[in-house]
Amino acid sequence: MKRLPFPTLALTALLPLALLAACGGGEPAGDGAHSQSAAAERTVEARVVAAERLEVPRTVDLYGTVEADSTAAVSSRVMAQVTAVHVAAGDTVERGQALLEIDPQAARGQLSQARGALAQAEAALALSERNYERFRALADSGSASELELDRARMEYERSRGAVEQAEGAVSAAASVASDSRVTAPFAGRVVRRMVEVGDLAAPGRPLLMLETGSSRRAALSVPESAVAAAGLEIGSPVAVTVDARPGLGELTGRVVEMSPGADPMSHAYRVKVALPAAALGDRPLPTGSAVRASVPLGRRTAVAVPADAVISRGGLDLVVLVDEDGRASSRAVTVGRALADGRVEILSGLKGGEALAVGLPGVPAAGTRVRSRATPTAPATPASPASPSAATPPTPDPRGDA
Repeated sequence: MKRLPFPTLALTALLPLALLAACGGGEPAGDGAHSQSAAAERTVEARVVAAERLEVPRTVDLYGTVEADSTAAVSSRVMAQVTAVHVAAGDTVERGQALLEIDPQAARGQLSQARGALAQAEAALALSERNYERFRALADSGSASELELDRARMEYERSRGAVEQAEGAVSAAASVASDSRVTAPFAGRVVRRMVEVGDLAAPGRPLLMLETGSSRRAALSVPESAVAAAGLEIGSPVAVTVDARPGLGELTGRVVEMSPGADPMSHAYRVKVALPAAALGDRPLPTGSAVRASVPLGRRTAVAVPADAVISRGGLDLVVLVDEDGRASSRAVTVGRALADGRVEILSGLKGGEALAVGLPGVPAAGTRVRSRATPTAPATPASPASPSAATPPTPDPRGDA
């Protein structure tokens, strides 16, 4: 058997495929054209509105945290063991309430030593006073010299100073001894307990953290450019939103504290805004919660569309445009903040004036016809019984049987 060369064999295999394509193998292309035609014939109903250009406030967004009006790190001047702790984190305390107890023995010993030194100084003062009176009488009679009188006077003055010093030591020791019982400096809430029974308390070591119970402030870091543009100062209103309490809405606070200058590293001012206590209700805001603030800087032009005109799909925000022929096409946009009238700001993707389909459940295929709900549809005229078209049944399309 004679073998055909490889090129001839390849041409022989491809010849039937070429004939098939020439004789009707192009049906898939016909199906694609049919699907595009079907998409163009589909119709959706939606409300058509125009993207509007309008003037909106130009603001700068700031971020910060909630702080208490007053926060204190409670400590003691006594160096001794902690014998009792009466509170825990989250407890509400009153001013002067006992928080913890420290072993008072060391402080009492120091107080006893100070009192003993005071007694010795008082005894020495009494002796030097009598001696000084004696030498003064002798000096008046000429029996004592001026030098002896001066020495007696010096001993008397020295004894008086020693008594005053001993009295101060007694007062200091008594004050330290009273610190063995640590009390709350103001009414508030225990934020953190940093000591347990048996721990050693030392001067300067924080034992408890306290904060005021209800009054709250928003601590913000404001760029120096925003401070200058907004004219921010003590008493200026600032709109604040608390992320943890969205039900509160937008709160209007007042600047109550402001650093005199910008930080040299961040070039920002430290600003504290008092939040209205009446708006917070009975449930105080937890300190450390995130807050967002908005400071007005003027006005600017923006593009706004209804919120339901934006459709989110696959991590993208899309709008459906309607051209002059009523055909739909989609476009990606960047959505900004929500406006007060139920619309949203479009940062990019629209210039204003474009016709948009609103209220669609999804993004229609490109070329889909959009029928506006605002345009009334003319009612169909009922056919007359004597009309031939009504008496004659419709002729079936022969292509439907295929």
